[in-house]
Amino acid sequence: MRKAPVSLPLGIVIRRTPSVNRWVPFAWQAVAVLPGAAQADWQVLREEGEAVEFHAATVPLELWHTDTEAYLATLSARVPSIGVVMRETEDPDAEHPYEILLATASAYEFQDYADSGEELLELVPMPEGLVAFLRDFVQAHHEEEIFVKRRRDKKRIDLMEDGRGDARISQLSDVFRAPRTGRPH
Repeated sequence: MRKAPVSLPLGIVIRRTPSVNRWVPFAWQAVAVLPGAAQADWQVLREEGEAVEFHAATVPLELWHTDTEAYLATLSARVPSIGVVMRETEDPDAEHPYEILLATASAYEFQDYADSGEELLELVPMPEGLVAFLRDFVQAHHEEEIFVKRRRDKKRIDLMEDGRGDARISQLSDVFRAPRTGRPH
């Protein structure tokens, strides 16, 4: 039976700063997480000159007991971080151009999103309390997997005939023969 994940609400703080690119007015970056935060929808937290920090959203941080190896990879990083996955909204003229899809403590899950290239990804340093929470979770649920070396089957692979190619593909003749030129010999 699969155990349910441990879930913790995690507020995502996004900073908007003026862009140095003349075609894009603002740069958006995830800069912090707020463990245990209430729901929010782009609530302004702080303004410093033209820079504004928003509590953009609160998403669940789900910890699965089967993913402890990935959490160990996260904790062993120089700076343990939460991966924040954002996607551009459909409306290019929206006041807040990103929606928060996910926050993850799994280095492997974060890497999977990086492979797609569709989303904006940010690594946000974990607060000390969240590092301790994740470490306690891993200690409670991690089970070392014993490495089992795969054994080869007893099929003989040295019986192949050179020049015949793959035995599973039917061939009428030698695959390495010289092509005919069409001239009589």
